[in-house]
Amino acid sequence: MMIKSIFSGFGGQGVLMMGYVFAHGAMSKGYQVTYLPAYGAEVRGGTANCTVAVADEEIASPIASEPDYVVALNTPSLYTFQNRIAAEGTLFLNSSIINIRPTRQGINVVEIPCGEMAEKIGNPRVSNTVMMGAFIKKTGLFSPDIYMKSLEVVMGGKKKSVMEINRVAFMAGYDFLNI
Repeated sequence: MMIKSIFSGFGGQGVLMMGYVFAHGAMSKGYQVTYLPAYGAEVRGGTANCTVAVADEEIASPIASEPDYVVALNTPSLYTFQNRIAAEGTLFLNSSIINIRPTRQGINVVEIPCGEMAEKIGNPRVSNTVMMGAFIKKTGLFSPDIYMKSLEVVMGGKKKSVMEINRVAFMAGYDFLNI
């Protein structure tokens, strides 16, 4: 089993954190993992993406020329990555700020209104965590508990209130999908 994913969006949206926590969770579950971040020189507000490969055996290359999953948090990311997804792959769209639909045929599209959901929760900064809830549910690679433990480790002892709002955001995204 080999699954490659690309997480993409503007710098500051938590894209690299999404991939890093996902990679950490997959390692916690016992998978082999590679994490390859990429971002523009301007970072916040510029483009950022990362590739995460997860496998049950050694990974030869971290490059994902045809990823199984793409998470696009903004319109430029949709344009950049929609044609790279493997046939029958899945594209996760942040429908709060992406107001166009992909032109690519032969892929699955999952639209999550991350921004609106994060606003309702009370913190627009957790929209990436909302998306990860949906992503983890759809991929089924590991449980919400593993993801939340990895998020806590990666965030390095943030206040309980920060972890709680992230838990609420994650579960909102997880419960949004009726799979």
